[in-house]
Amino acid sequence: MSEFDDLMRQKAVALKYDPDKNGAPVIVASGMGYLAERITETAMEAGVPVYEDDSLATLLTQLQLGAEIPTELYQAIVDIYIYFLGYVPEQQPEEEAGEEERPGAVMPEGTEPGEEME
Repeated sequence: MSEFDDLMRQKAVALKYDPDKNGAPVIVASGMGYLAERITETAMEAGVPVYEDDSLATLLTQLQLGAEIPTELYQAIVDIYIYFLGYVPEQQPEEEAGEEERPGAVMPEGTEPGEEME
């Protein structure tokens, strides 16, 4: 399989959760291929943890931008929040010498690590 085919199989979704505006996290970015790569890079540069789950990404990329996460996916999103309850942002790149990257999930924007979904 070519490098292009590998790139096109990549998927990424960014979520935002504002309990004052929405009852559930909302999709604020979604894409495949190069766009997925840019969403992930932007999240990592901003210190947002990234969680890799191809099955969940496949489901979420089928939803429209601005859509709330359907109730059927609440448990998967809660599992991501639980995974990151103890998340500590990694050091800046120049300080990371020799450290491995941690896999993660795009933490819903507007939510701090350790915050629980309401």
